[in-house]
Amino acid sequence: MSTRRKFLQQTSIAAAAAFLGQSAFASSLSRTSTVSPLEGAGIDKLGIQLFTLRDVLNKDVKAVIPKLATIGYNNVETYYGYPGAYTTKGFWGLDAKEFKALLRDNGMSSPSGHYNVTEFLTEGGNEEMLKNHIETAASVGQHYFVIPAVPTPVRQDGTAEDYKKLAVKFNRAAELCKTSGLKLAYHNHNFEFKPLGDTDGYTILLKETDPALVSFELDLFWAINAGKDPLILFNENKGRFKMWHVKDMDKADKNVYTEVGSGSINFKPIFAEAKKAGLAHIFIEQDVIKIDPYDSVTQSIAYVKRQLLRQ
Repeated sequence: MSTRRKFLQQTSIAAAAAFLGQSAFASSLSRTSTVSPLEGAGIDKLGIQLFTLRDVLNKDVKAVIPKLATIGYNNVETYYGYPGAYTTKGFWGLDAKEFKALLRDNGMSSPSGHYNVTEFLTEGGNEEMLKNHIETAASVGQHYFVIPAVPTPVRQDGTAEDYKKLAVKFNRAAELCKTSGLKLAYHNHNFEFKPLGDTDGYTILLKETDPALVSFELDLFWAINAGKDPLILFNENKGRFKMWHVKDMDKADKNVYTEVGSGSINFKPIFAEAKKAGLAHIFIEQDVIKIDPYDSVTQSIAYVKRQLLRQ
């Protein structure tokens, strides 16, 4: 089974700093009441990043969406411009308006999408390609246009200056998104947290992008895999993490994915700080699934509803 790294044409990267573990959050505030920690943040819908079900989507998107609605998902996050994400049309054989109609017919929507904008982010970037993708996102009815990763050379050997140049590109892309009623966001892996002197790429992107235009989609798995505490990120960058990828980590191997609630990440103190983070949308994701995919996404959403929305 392919992984997101193959879709982004990444090469292998060394293991990140040791996983913080649940003990890192022991001193964090926890909720003991029955009130949802997301109530104050206005979160009432749960989504899934469709990359999780890429294999079954490629076979029959019209069967997958109704199944997800039955399981309890309200929203989906798309990924666009990658091999296997489309046939003759952009969304697994459907164009943007057809895909939007399929979601609507099943009581769902897509507030966010990942788009391959590598051509734009490279030197002399293709702005027309970016504009076409923005138009697609707007046609689906999305509110967030997400850059899913930085180009391969930066992932491998990026310098602080490289990340500063990318921040300029992000600000420009955000301006173009704004004209179509969209907001730009960036989704992390773990390589952005590699030390660059007294800083790192992720810190540079946070500091060098316009908070009014650029948000961040925090992939909790990858941030923790890199040795970062999400609570510190929330506290130092209040309101910037509009979306989360809720993805769990195997208890024995921090580079292995597992169903939410069955791994080593302590999500409760993280969810308790949703309002501080600025959270607007949650997307469950699992890059590699080893059981029946529908059983997997059912287990994950059940845990989120039972344990994380009712603290």
